[in-house]
Amino acid sequence: MAGGIGSRFWPMSRTDFPKQFLDILNTGNTLIQSTFNRFSTFIPKENIYVVTSHHYKSIVMDQLKDINPDNILCEPSRKNTAPCIAYISFKLAQLNPAANLICAPADHIITDERAFEKVCKDALNFTSNIKALVTLGIKPTNPNTGYGYIQYEQISVSENVYKVKTFTEKPDKDLARTFVSSGDFLWNAGIFVWQVQNIIKAFEKFLPEIHEVFDAQKASFNTNAEPAAIDKIYPQCVNISIDYGILEKADNVYVIPSSFGWSDLGTWASAYETLEKDYLENAVAGNNVMIIDATKNIVHADNKKLVLLQGLEDFIVVDTNDVLLICKKDKEQEIKDYVAEVKRNKGEKFI
Repeated sequence: MAGGIGSRFWPMSRTDFPKQFLDILNTGNTLIQSTFNRFSTFIPKENIYVVTSHHYKSIVMDQLKDINPDNILCEPSRKNTAPCIAYISFKLAQLNPAANLICAPADHIITDERAFEKVCKDALNFTSNIKALVTLGIKPTNPNTGYGYIQYEQISVSENVYKVKTFTEKPDKDLARTFVSSGDFLWNAGIFVWQVQNIIKAFEKFLPEIHEVFDAQKASFNTNAEPAAIDKIYPQCVNISIDYGILEKADNVYVIPSSFGWSDLGTWASAYETLEKDYLENAVAGNNVMIIDATKNIVHADNKKLVLLQGLEDFIVVDTNDVLLICKKDKEQEIKDYVAEVKRNKGEKFI
């Protein structure tokens, strides 16, 4: 899934070139390239699909040289994750009704790829035999308020697979502390595994209006008529996440508690946690950044530009060719609001 605009990573992430196509951590690969490479170690490349905005198809083709262009599915508008997942599910169901599907965002960080592969294979094995909707849950390391939480039963139904009890979206700090200390909550990684026939049945039950419009056009999938069919379908789809639309309502949802060095890289502060830090706990991406008497900052700057930072503590400093952002780290969740304010005052130029 690669259609988002990543507004909380502004000003690096822009509407016409969002964060999944950026090398935010200076690894040498963009986020979508890292995701493709991660899956291609255990999934045939011809079985990897990207669902993205039609505006980004050329970027995907440029960055993923090994993908079949026919496997890049273009959405005419952003309608959150439910229509996106319905699209790929109905398409695959026409090719192979027994297909088993992993749905994953293109912009996550995973550092232990061997552990990730094992968890994915365990999930695929489970969903091959059980009519289940599986989500991967991350064992929390802190009471993060930027993640959703999954509460699960303490008795497993299979090896390391547990029935989900509740979902809670982005709790406040006190509630997050309670969740972490209880021991029966996980972070929701937003990575899902299921057979396409089972998720399609869930759409029919819980999001019948989305199911109806996709089902009416399913004969067009994998033909030359598919793009025109999608153009008809999407205006009729409600904007809703798969979590809210289906997973919070279904009774066959399971979770696999996991640890594979995951971050959703949703904010600059999450990038700070992932990047290496100097002895003053500054995380720096940029070859010519100098730090003097400053601590616990994240700094991102062009390698050609000299940036000298003095006296700041716990700040986000992001320098691009046309925007400079200086923002307290604890205000990171408000960057989306700042972007909206920029749009109101300055138009689309800096968005």
